[in-house]
Amino acid sequence: MNTHAPNIRPVIRQLDDAAINRIAAGEVVERPASAVKELVENAIDAGARRIDIAIADGGKSLIRVGDDGCGISPEQLPLALSRHATSKIDGENLLDIHSFGFRGEALPSLGAVGRLTITSRAEGHDGARVAISGGQAGAVAPAALNTGTVVELRDLFHATPARLKFLRSDRAETQAIMDVVRRLAMAAPYVAFCLRDVSGGGAGRVSFRADAETGDMFDALHGRLGRVLGAEFAQNALPIDAEREGLHLSGYAALPTYSRGSAVAQYLFVNGRPVRDKLLVGALRAAYQDFLSRDRHPAAALFLDCAPQLVDVNVHPAKSEVRFRDPGLARGLIVSALRHALAAAGHRASSTVAGATLGAFRPEGAGGPAPRYQADYGAPAARAAAYQAQAPGFADLGAGYSARVEAPAAPGPDGDGAVASEHLPLGAARAQVHENYIVAQTGDGMVIVDQHAAHERLVYEKLKRQMDDNGVAAQALLIPEIVELSEADCARLMDHAEALARLGLGIERFGGGAVAVRETPALLGQVDAGAMLRDILDELADEGESPTLRARLEAILSRVACHGSVRSGRRMAADEMNALLREMEATPHSGQCNHGRPTYVELKLADIERLFGRT
Repeated sequence: MNTHAPNIRPVIRQLDDAAINRIAAGEVVERPASAVKELVENAIDAGARRIDIAIADGGKSLIRVGDDGCGISPEQLPLALSRHATSKIDGENLLDIHSFGFRGEALPSLGAVGRLTITSRAEGHDGARVAISGGQAGAVAPAALNTGTVVELRDLFHATPARLKFLRSDRAETQAIMDVVRRLAMAAPYVAFCLRDVSGGGAGRVSFRADAETGDMFDALHGRLGRVLGAEFAQNALPIDAEREGLHLSGYAALPTYSRGSAVAQYLFVNGRPVRDKLLVGALRAAYQDFLSRDRHPAAALFLDCAPQLVDVNVHPAKSEVRFRDPGLARGLIVSALRHALAAAGHRASSTVAGATLGAFRPEGAGGPAPRYQADYGAPAARAAAYQAQAPGFADLGAGYSARVEAPAAPGPDGDGAVASEHLPLGAARAQVHENYIVAQTGDGMVIVDQHAAHERLVYEKLKRQMDDNGVAAQALLIPEIVELSEADCARLMDHAEALARLGLGIERFGGGAVAVRETPALLGQVDAGAMLRDILDELADEGESPTLRARLEAILSRVACHGSVRSGRRMAADEMNALLREMEATPHSGQCNHGRPTYVELKLADIERLFGRT
């Protein structure tokens, strides 16, 4: 709608610096967490080894960031408050960026919407302080400080009070600040971080602390992830280290059975910078798509490093998005590296599965007086006599078991096969419970296997290998289906015609933007070729490649595997159960079924004894 009166020409004006800074602040400083991000990144760029952050009222009334970095000399303090003034680039090459910050907008933007004070001392200089409020900077004054820089921001958005109405509660803003600090702490494991909430005055309460890590990069990162994401993530995460054509991927990715109900445990970094990039998130999801159901999300902390010229970080003022010169290369590296690591994990399942199982046990009479466990056992001779007296009774109960393994497995070259099997990862089968669960004994505990889920995964992996080795059988259409597309979509689709043909989808040009579908995968039966091609095109536009067709084929194979596997309720012989255990040990991904649920639970003998008070 035109707000100007008719026949009156609008006048072009040059905005003053205060208005320019407030506009810039709207892009750079969305909420208190954005201010914390900018100030902490400046501290890391300054070479800090320790960073202390204090906030009050969710960062609305106070944000203070102190570091022991290189500091700023007194004569350069006023320049630090000027727009587009930075020490991190020379302005000649915006594709050669090695620091978090480079735009020179954070400090003047914060000074335009809040009351900002910078106190700093550089080596060989005296300490100095400068303040700016509402865009108006004061004079530089002497100040006492040992080393580094302290930036204090009070009354955020006091100069733009309308922005305060868009902020959330103090608790929500504090949580957002913690998330920012946690991400930056993962990016800099050799730096110590301390976040303190000083709402109400006083020393406040420590909300987050991470001491500086030592050792090589992988050890330091593993230690920092354990502190930030918890010991459970560190125990159930697989190390990732892969390189391809100038891109290096490192970090840790969790086992599929250590999944989440949302994407809150996904942390992605490009050249050390925390990013929220849909290309990388899509690649992470694609790597796990064969192991998780749609309502579960993988957990990972991945670091993608490359030459600055291969990625553009100057896409958004908040620098949370990046653009790769070759997006397909970055996506392919993530997918292949994660799948290789998951395959190398073999039958391993997350330790949290056993923890949840132990937590489900409830001793009878819990809450009453503690029983006198050791005294009730009696002397060894008395126990032996009691066992001897009970033996006939237990023998009479044999028919009541679903299936007990009476005979030992065939002996191996080093003696009794059953004893030898106990020292294998999944042990030797001892019983079948409710015709669905195999109980096996290991060297230091026991394993409970869901026979249907385990065999379903084994059959599925075998079918996938056959598809990869022999290709996908194609079904020729009696009458080719003609699909009308745009010229651009047709060209994009034909660029991938060879890959689609290996999956049983045969297409060729049919003049203009039309495509003739001559073959479809036989496994899919009757399909809507037009809808399938459009789904593939959508993914090609978003991600550079389309897993849609392969995902649909694998979904069919998964259903076939489900129907072709050992059914629940089937009684298995001893050799069948042990053969299933051995095959699980030799098959990648056998620790989870086709939907991401665990196929077995391992309980250590020490944990079982604790349940009975025998520790």
